[in-house]
Amino acid sequence: MTANHSSGPAAEQLAAATRLVALGRQERRPGAGVNAPLELSSTYIADGPVNYARGGNPTWSAFEEALGSLEGGEALVFGSGMAAVAAAVGLVPHGGTVVVPAHAYNGTTALLDELAGSGAVVVRRLYADEVGAVGELLDGAAMLWVESPTNPMLEVFDVEALCAAARERGVLTVCDNTFATPLVQQPLSLGADVVLHSVTKYLAGHSDVILGALVTAPTESGRALHARLSRYRLLHGAIAGPMETWLALRGLRTLHLRVERATANARELAARLDGHPSLDRVRYPGFGAILGIEVSGGAEAAERVASATALWTHSTSLGGVESQVERRRRHAGEPDTVPEGLLRLSVGVEDVEDLWRDLDQALRG
Repeated sequence: MTANHSSGPAAEQLAAATRLVALGRQERRPGAGVNAPLELSSTYIADGPVNYARGGNPTWSAFEEALGSLEGGEALVFGSGMAAVAAAVGLVPHGGTVVVPAHAYNGTTALLDELAGSGAVVVRRLYADEVGAVGELLDGAAMLWVESPTNPMLEVFDVEALCAAARERGVLTVCDNTFATPLVQQPLSLGADVVLHSVTKYLAGHSDVILGALVTAPTESGRALHARLSRYRLLHGAIAGPMETWLALRGLRTLHLRVERATANARELAARLDGHPSLDRVRYPGFGAILGIEVSGGAEAAERVASATALWTHSTSLGGVESQVERRRRHAGEPDTVPEGLLRLSVGVEDVEDLWRDLDQALRG
C-alpha cells in the first residue's frame, strides 16, 4: 500500500525542512483533507492492494514516505523501537557474529546478550578507543551495529569509515540514528545498509507514542532487505498502531524546529556547564540535544541532583519537547564502564535561562 503523493516539486528537490512539512499528505484535489487520513480499519474490501491491516495501512504509508525521504531510502514503521531492533537483528544468521559498541542503547545490548546466551549470535564489543582494530573484530562477522553518538556516553564514531570497513568484508551494517536524527546525518549515504530509529524519541517528539522504524537503501540489495524486514514485521506481528503512527507523523512536521531549538539550548548549556564546580566532566559531541554530565560525588550526588530539579523532568527516555534528566547507572543493563555519577540530559525546547537556573540550583544544592 502506497501513500498518496501531493502534487508539487519532486521530493529530492526540496530541503529537509520542507519535506517534513510536505510529504505524507493526501493528493491535492478539491475537498481533500490537508492531513493524511487516520485509517482505523482492520480489514479491507477484497481485491485491493491489502486485505488485512497487519500487511499495510495508509497511515503507515504516509509516515514511511516522509521518513524514507529524509533518510534517502524506503522506511518501515514498527510497533516499538525494540521491535525494529529485533527485526534488524533477525537479519543475522543463526550463530552469526554481531559487532556492537560497548556503549549502546541497553535494550539493544540486552537483546544481543540474551541471544548470545542461547547460541543464536556471538557478540563482539567495539570500544571507542580501540576503533583502529575494528578490522579484526569484523573478520568473519555478519553484522556491524553502529551508534553515533553512543547512548549514554556520547562517543562519536566515523560512521562512513566503519561502514566502509564492514563493506570490504561483506558485513551488513545497521546504524541507530535516533540521537543524531536524519537532520544531522543520513547513514545510508555513508554506506550503512539499514538505519534504525526509535520513533518514540525525536521523530514523534512529544513523549506520547511508542514506535520504531527501519530504513533501507533504494538499491537492489536494499530492496531485498526491505522485503525481508517487511515479512518479519508481518509474521512476527511487530506492527504499529495507526493512531500512534498518525501522531508520529504529526510530530514529524515540527522536527526541524524542535531539533534546532533544542540543539541551541544544549550548546548554550554545555558551554555554561563546562568547569562547573559540581561536575567532574561534561560530555557533548558538538551537535544534537543530548548532554552527559558527571556529577562529583558519584551515584548518591547524581541522584540528588536529578531529584532536585523543578523544571527538568526526572524520567527515562529522551527527545521530547520537555527537558529530561536521568542517572543511567540506576538501570542494571548499563555497563560498569558508564560512570556512576553520569546524568544523561535530554535538552528540550524551553527557555534556556529557565533551564539553566533550575539545573544550576540543583547542582549547587
